[in-house]
Amino acid sequence: MSRINFDLQQLQAFVAVADRGSFRAAAEQIHLSSPALSRRIEKLESILGARLFNRTTRDVELTPLGRVFLERARTALDDLESAMLSISDIAGSRRGRVTVACVPSAAIHFLPAAVHSFSEKYPLIRVRLIDEAAGQTLTSVASGECDFGISFMGNQIPGVDFEPIHVDPFVLAMPRQHVLARRKSLSWADLADERLISVARSSGNRQLLDDALAKAGHNPTYVFEVNHIATLLGMVDAGLGLAAVPRLALPASNPTLIGVALKNPVVSRQLGLATRHGATLSAPSQVFYDHLRNTLKSRR
Repeated sequence: MSRINFDLQQLQAFVAVADRGSFRAAAEQIHLSSPALSRRIEKLESILGARLFNRTTRDVELTPLGRVFLERARTALDDLESAMLSISDIAGSRRGRVTVACVPSAAIHFLPAAVHSFSEKYPLIRVRLIDEAAGQTLTSVASGECDFGISFMGNQIPGVDFEPIHVDPFVLAMPRQHVLARRKSLSWADLADERLISVARSSGNRQLLDDALAKAGHNPTYVFEVNHIATLLGMVDAGLGLAAVPRLALPASNPTLIGVALKNPVVSRQLGLATRHGATLSAPSQVFYDHLRNTLKSRR
């Protein structure tokens, strides 16, 4: 087939005349003089080798071939517009700013690597992190202070949607030279004679543990309580006791501490992404959201 050499302006002129039923009205619509519009239609008909309109002194009507071509022309223009909008969205997603609220364990141990890989791919998108407790994270999401949040299920508040992504089990943190460090797993009953330390009762992690252990008939005694998991791990490292912490809070690369799986019962938290109900993420925020979702899923 020989090359069809008509341009976008000719298609737009043809559709405008078909919609308006008038050369004059179509010319006004696309801000063109009537003679110039007529030349575009004549050129298009010459290229196609067929008349598209029947012209009278009062009316302009599509020919049978013109009606067939109108459907094709509309489809072509719609497809082109969709392609242009898609390219604009992609271009817009490559620059901007994203604000994310997250629980401290994610901010310390998971997000740095995720932000690093994201920044390598999208260097013009700036990421601002707000590290705070689970309840505060969801409050920031609901108020619109951040674009979205990383938290765990159990602290839901009205107006926030939660997408579960990753199951994060609790492990027993201990020094690598501890006598129990070689065990593959431990039951809570095995810890009866161990010195245990914990985060405070106000912590979401502590509330999750207390509820699960109470249902299983366990009521451990803690010799120390602190507010933050980072402090808790520091005390474990100092030999002051052992502590149940989410696995994300204790990466395998820790040089001095190890986490041993806990069972009977297995306690875990559901980590996920939180968004304000009914809100639409900006293009940069959606790109970062998708990146975190994929990264969290890969940790399963």
